[in-house]
Amino acid sequence: MKNKRSLFVLPIIFIVFFLSILSAEEAKKENLYPPPSVTKHSIQIGEKTLDYTATAGTLPLRENRKTTAHVFYIAYTKDGVQDKSERPILFSFNGGPGSSSVWLHMGFLGPRRVLYDEKGFALPPPYKLVDNEYSILDTADIVFIDPVGTGYSRMVPGKDKHKYHGVMQDIQSVAEFIRLYISRNERWESPKFIIGESYGTTRASGLVGYLQSRHNMYFNGVILVSMTELGVNAGKDLNNYMLKLPHYAATAWYHKQLSPEFQKMDLKELLNEVEEFAMNEYILALVQGNRLSPEKRNQIASRLARYTGLSVDFIKNSNLRIDKRRFRKELLRDENRTVGRLDSRYKGIDKDASGERQEYDPAMAHWSGGFTGALNQYIREELKYKTDLNYHIFGDVRPWKGRDEVQVGEMLRRALTQNEYLQVFVLEGYYDAACDYFTAQYTFSHLDLNGELKDRIHFGFYKSGHMMYIHKPSLIKGKKDIASFINKAVQD
Repeated sequence: MKNKRSLFVLPIIFIVFFLSILSAEEAKKENLYPPPSVTKHSIQIGEKTLDYTATAGTLPLRENRKTTAHVFYIAYTKDGVQDKSERPILFSFNGGPGSSSVWLHMGFLGPRRVLYDEKGFALPPPYKLVDNEYSILDTADIVFIDPVGTGYSRMVPGKDKHKYHGVMQDIQSVAEFIRLYISRNERWESPKFIIGESYGTTRASGLVGYLQSRHNMYFNGVILVSMTELGVNAGKDLNNYMLKLPHYAATAWYHKQLSPEFQKMDLKELLNEVEEFAMNEYILALVQGNRLSPEKRNQIASRLARYTGLSVDFIKNSNLRIDKRRFRKELLRDENRTVGRLDSRYKGIDKDASGERQEYDPAMAHWSGGFTGALNQYIREELKYKTDLNYHIFGDVRPWKGRDEVQVGEMLRRALTQNEYLQVFVLEGYYDAACDYFTAQYTFSHLDLNGELKDRIHFGFYKSGHMMYIHKPSLIKGKKDIASFINKAVQD
């Protein structure tokens, strides 16, 4: 009887074994998640040649010992480091939400960057990659993270693809990646930093608080590039109008739409005057509503026209409240041009010159093609990571949950309070309308009302836009500023 059962069971075992091999072979043929690719490189940064290792691969997110997602990353580590406790590590990502890490990676921090002209405007295709002599790799190792749904990061088939698409869900998933990377690569003793851009500043602010409270992982610094409001509600009159005025003035100055008196001024000198007006006369006029006298209304409209390059009639018809979308359409309407949202130095052309909103953002039009093509070629050719997956520069992450419920600014404030060595550095471009520099200053002045933390909040300002590093002088300055920030934060 036993022999008959054995004769019956053995073929079944063989079939299951054969099918498992076949399934593995099919997965291998699909080539979705190859093993990590490790390559060796060198780069000249300053006067020194730096040898480094690049690793492109994925780490799993797990719940109840079952893999739920694969998170793609690219890490750069300096060769020859004997003591990891003396080598800082920097975790980097972009925003969106829904953006991959391509922008900071291939524009600012990584050892290779997309080539633009000196002012930050796209060159004709095909686009080129060059060694980034301003990479931060001489100061810190870098790990670029693509959150789930972006880059090559994906949920496991059969799982809810939007499981991690929400403010807190996103923070928790990226935090788990960082914890896992730190543990597997034995970097718990390394000085730790996080850098995020745009919505990535929301993620970074929440992450440093979450990792500190959840895993007792203390960071030396947080770097916020083109910062969001971090959940600080300034109110409509402040956030939509008063805080945007300095950006309008910078944009009008750049496009030479102001009077000769203002055009002769240094940009920072002009902005100091505009900020003073915005924080005093302008906001007082806005809060008065229809109780503002006609005489005062005319005075404010005249001042706004002088600072923005718009007509007095347009400003009066807007009730002294200049909508940012209308501004981008109105400023150069006589030239049949619009100005960019992410970088107002760029000009666009709309089919309907009489409309109130621009048809597209000319800044993003300048950036998308070069970065997408360069990144895809770079990963396959230079990093030798070859997969049949599509690299999502922007992934499908909607709906995004919890925008109005999670106060990441408060999470950052608590982290600063409990970790007296934590430092924050904020990089802002004067020509960024999406995350303007004056709102960033307002946000931190109201996160820390008693001023106890302000000595640990540092700002850098650049004559560029959202991706200030596209502008070469800002790239050079940004590199120096971040390197100085990291070195000082480690020493403190």
